[in-house]
Amino acid sequence: MTTATDQMSDDQLLDLIKSGNEAAFDEFYRRFEKKVYHFIRQKLNDQFEAYDVLHEVFMEIWRKADRFEGRSKVSTWVFGIAFNKSIDRLRKRTPDQLDEEKHETVADDDGLNPMELLNATEEATFLHKCVEALSDAQRAVVQLAFFEDMSYPEIADVIGRPEGTVKTRVFHAKQALKRCVEKFTGARS
Repeated sequence: MTTATDQMSDDQLLDLIKSGNEAAFDEFYRRFEKKVYHFIRQKLNDQFEAYDVLHEVFMEIWRKADRFEGRSKVSTWVFGIAFNKSIDRLRKRTPDQLDEEKHETVADDDGLNPMELLNATEEATFLHKCVEALSDAQRAVVQLAFFEDMSYPEIADVIGRPEGTVKTRVFHAKQALKRCVEKFTGARS
């Protein structure tokens, strides 16, 4: 079942949200919820905290939609809010919380045979471990660049750093990922 809001752009939805349109907010949430949740979860390494922060992000969007000035894409603005809320949450953690390992893996059955599933799981595990080994700053830019397909200027807006800093972090992250994958797989290029 399609609704009038299904066909609207993100900008149009945000304009309606500014006037308190709940149907527009529902559609906006549906579009962004999964991507924003995964982004937050990568930063926090805790699914429950990630849901709490996700809720805070969307409450902020609902209350402050009128603050979007249109100088960036809506998605850049949304991820900027998520980035800042995640950083705020990380700052509130106690040293004990920062040291805890809270990794949970959820396997999705997408129709692969057992051997294909095992190989895909191993590859995903290698990549996940390598991404987790990156610094927080590198992990954030990698996720935005490669998983959210944002440009360097958009990433710079989200994290509040110059574009050159983003490029440097991506470069060093790629080098670290390459070394890490080589270590896990034993491959050398």
